[in-house]
Amino acid sequence: MKLSIGIVGLPNVGKSTLFKALTKNDILIANYPFATIDPNVGVVAVPDERLDILEKLSKSAKKIPAVVEFYDIAGLVKGASEGQGLGNQFLSHIRETDAVVQVVRCFGAGEVIHVENTIDPSRDIDTINTELALRDLDTVQKRIGKLEGEARTGDKSKIKELELIRQLEKQLSENKPLYFLGKEITDNPVVKSLNLLTAKPQIFLLNGKPEDVSQEIKKRINEDLKAEYIISDLGVEPDLAGLIKKAYEILNLISFFTTGEDETRAWTIINGWKAPQAAGTIHTDFENKFIRAEVVFWKDLADAGGWPQAKQKGKIRLEGKDYVVKDGDVMVIRHG
Repeated sequence: MKLSIGIVGLPNVGKSTLFKALTKNDILIANYPFATIDPNVGVVAVPDERLDILEKLSKSAKKIPAVVEFYDIAGLVKGASEGQGLGNQFLSHIRETDAVVQVVRCFGAGEVIHVENTIDPSRDIDTINTELALRDLDTVQKRIGKLEGEARTGDKSKIKELELIRQLEKQLSENKPLYFLGKEITDNPVVKSLNLLTAKPQIFLLNGKPEDVSQEIKKRINEDLKAEYIISDLGVEPDLAGLIKKAYEILNLISFFTTGEDETRAWTIINGWKAPQAAGTIHTDFENKFIRAEVVFWKDLADAGGWPQAKQKGKIRLEGKDYVVKDGDVMVIRHG
């Protein structure tokens, strides 16, 4: 599994600064709207001290961290859904991401101009959310147009699908994000196939110092928008580890490890997966031909001083097909 995140926001709120800090790519950051005219894609290693400890313990030839793919697009403006600004051209590039980070400017005036000429985080959030909802509404209404013809044939599956998509249309027409409807709806294969932007979990990155961020905006994000936020002063010291950790939390992701002389590696899976599913992330054959797994918690392995010592101390367990993998497990997969 590779986690992918789309970065959205108005022009000049810190999106490209965040992307540069994340990927250390030398991309254009300019003090004017639409400096980013091509979508930037960067692959970022997930910081994990457990991986570093296991690498040293095993004296591995190489270390392979889990990665996150970040997509940075041009700043969105009011009217983006109708073609205003360059950001509209690139919304398709973040359709297949797992989550969306909305960068919101909270820092004061100064030299960096604001596209609306005033600093108002709540207004900016409304602008972005409205444009994402309108873009989704366009996608949904096109789908409804096609389904209405198919449903007239009496196809029960198409009739049921049409009812579901009309539920999405109602939500979006009220300018409400689709993730409000809950995972029962957003994880439906029919809905997932549409890659709708507001169905994705959102993290708000509030760009500024803690004192720049009002209690009102925090409360609004948590209570009204049912979302998570982090505060990070992107111009000084971006909290990249905090952003990635928050993304793992909202997407219910965990890491397990494999380690040895050849390599130590982190693998990303969904929390709740059983051992065969986890094994499948290493190789599809491992899931189909799974027999059992040797499992030890990373800290127990590190404290013991190595695999033989951990085995001697009874820390290594044999687990079967029903074992639910825990965050921080180190595994050796046995397969046919």
